[in-house]
Amino acid sequence: MTDKFDKKVVVVTGGTSGIGLATAKAFAAQGASVFITGRRQETLDAALKQIEGRVTGVRGDMSSLADIDRLYDAVQQQHAQIDVIFANAGGGEMAPLGSITEDHYQSTFDTNVKGVLFTVQKALPLLKDGASVILTSSTTSISGTPAFSVYSATKAAVRNFARNWILDLKDRHIRVNAISPGVTDTEGLNHLFGGGEQAQGAKDYLAGLIPAGRVGQPEEIAKAVLFLASDEASFVNGVELFVDGGQVQI
Repeated sequence: MTDKFDKKVVVVTGGTSGIGLATAKAFAAQGASVFITGRRQETLDAALKQIEGRVTGVRGDMSSLADIDRLYDAVQQQHAQIDVIFANAGGGEMAPLGSITEDHYQSTFDTNVKGVLFTVQKALPLLKDGASVILTSSTTSISGTPAFSVYSATKAAVRNFARNWILDLKDRHIRVNAISPGVTDTEGLNHLFGGGEQAQGAKDYLAGLIPAGRVGQPEEIAKAVLFLASDEASFVNGVELFVDGGQVQI
């Protein structure tokens, strides 16, 4: 453990698995007081058992404004300010044009766009001047993917939040950056690809398209998030940091 984030208060939404869980672990290992969210109590409890350090779990769906309020009420009960927000909660399902339903559109935008917007906006009274906000976008924001247009559109919106919010928050010196992971080995990705051998085959195929020759690991994305949150990134603002093994750079 190090103390780089000692006495810092960090909020990680969608922190029960994958990139969110890896990032919560990394912040806690470096001394932060971490708050994580998850939709289901059982997965939230399981995640808390995996994180060593000061961590609090708050069950909530970040597409629900009431649940976001409950999150920040929980933070306020223990701390006066928030130093870092990693607005990571999100997800999506495949649906090609011609098969997209209103429910698919609404649920994806509610989680990935509405949820991110109000996670950050409702935190403003608690956010410390000079705080760091990191948003989870995706390589799909600039690279086409079959049957994934709605999800990709939400991630392009998230990337553009960062561009605009740095202007809205410049007087408070709050930095806002987007992290865009590429293909990353998570439970969510396995589910998206159908699980089992089917998912492994898809990942093997995609690994062949990545200059690094493999898919990413959640811990690698977490390291990039911690960089953006740290003082080492004090002059990094409004960027989209691709952590994808080089896939969208070729």
